[in-house]
Amino acid sequence: MTEIPYQVQKAKLVEKLAELMSEKKLPLLGDVRDESAEEVRLILEPKSRTVDPVLLMESLFRLSELEVRISLNMNVLSAGQIPNVLSLRDVLSQWLEHRIEVLIRRSTFRLKKIEHRLEVLDGYLIAYLNIDEVIRIVRREDDPKAKLIAKFKLSDVQAEAILNLRLRSLSRLEEIEIRGEHDKLSKELRALKQLLKSEDLQWERISEEVKATRDRYSKKTAIGRRRSSFADAPEVEIDLAAALVEKEPITVILSEKGWLRALKGHPEDLSKLEFKQGDELKRVIKAWTTDKLVLLTTNGKFFTLEAGALPGGRGHGEPVRLMIDLEENHDIVEMFVHDATRKLLVVSTAGYGFIVSEEEVIASTRKGKQILNVTEPDEARVCVVAEGDYIATIGENRKLLVFKLEEVNEMTRGKGVILQRFKDGGLSDARVFKKTDGLTWVDTAGREFALSWSELREWVGERAQAGRLAPKGFPRSNSFGPRF
Repeated sequence: MTEIPYQVQKAKLVEKLAELMSEKKLPLLGDVRDESAEEVRLILEPKSRTVDPVLLMESLFRLSELEVRISLNMNVLSAGQIPNVLSLRDVLSQWLEHRIEVLIRRSTFRLKKIEHRLEVLDGYLIAYLNIDEVIRIVRREDDPKAKLIAKFKLSDVQAEAILNLRLRSLSRLEEIEIRGEHDKLSKELRALKQLLKSEDLQWERISEEVKATRDRYSKKTAIGRRRSSFADAPEVEIDLAAALVEKEPITVILSEKGWLRALKGHPEDLSKLEFKQGDELKRVIKAWTTDKLVLLTTNGKFFTLEAGALPGGRGHGEPVRLMIDLEENHDIVEMFVHDATRKLLVVSTAGYGFIVSEEEVIASTRKGKQILNVTEPDEARVCVVAEGDYIATIGENRKLLVFKLEEVNEMTRGKGVILQRFKDGGLSDARVFKKTDGLTWVDTAGREFALSWSELREWVGERAQAGRLAPKGFPRSNSFGPRF
């Protein structure tokens, strides 16, 4: 860079950057060097080649004085005497009223000057028309001023001006110039009188003056051309909180008893994972340290964890209940990496559910965010991505129902609408799919099966129906398989 913000001292800026680095508030910045000579030159070296320069600069702008804001104080004296805090509109309005006042004062002052000058010029013209008599009076009379006033009915100003005339001014050429000046000033006098009488003419003159100022200081002129330039702000949305975490691949491990840990990298072989006695693997998620993890619990609450803050892979990790405020009688239903562009289908064991934007489920505190309202003994059971045009639900009674996604409401919080009715038991699983792709599921052995739309017709109905028994070969677990 060749410039730093106005009123920012370079030495203090470098000192501040070094302080932020020592406090580990700028993990993306590796080093800062001052190589200034006649021009300012600060070298900001990223910590690694993989660091996004846009993210680095945005974090520097946020935390340091590389970007400063100068506030506009609208505490002014209204009408020149009343202290007041005004809006921008009021400031501009009062400024225009002030411009009108200045215009009137300036025009009145000019009018008086012209009237005085015209009075003098009228006296000069009388003197030129009677030059011989004027010379005689000046040479022979004891009180020429009084005599001139009495002889030619002059004013005191005119008589004084004639007496102060130099001989060199008594030429025919000078008379022509005086007549020309008189005509020009008379025309200006008439224009000023019209201006002072007409409010419309006054506003028209103000408009012309503002336009002239704008043209004079426009970007096309040398005096108006900017010395500094504006850079375009990044078009992408930047999560500065994530930018302050170095982006690295991790594999998140969640056990059945709620122990959470993050392994470095994305290892394919997880067979050597160890768990506490009586515990086993529940979820495996491949993520990055800059991601957010979203958890749905059986009480219908969503919780949010920063992937970069998870405990390391050594040992068995830490209980997730130490990271979120989850009651002992509730458990985790689903865990996945947050994607703000998606919509989710959330369903309870009672068969009620709705569509919710994934942006709405992000919780800002340990207490989580209540999204799906459930009443005990019912629980939140399913959370799947709502990408497709049809929904398939399966109950504990092994009855399957397929209906249109558009029959389900989109909400931000609530109980939702009934998706499938059950006489015995409740809902086991749900899945959103595309009609063209058909319905797929994975059995306990990891084998994938599919039914085309033509094979699904006997299970297609409307929301809130009971459905029909699942096709042969459907898993006894009454599950479609992995959801994310």
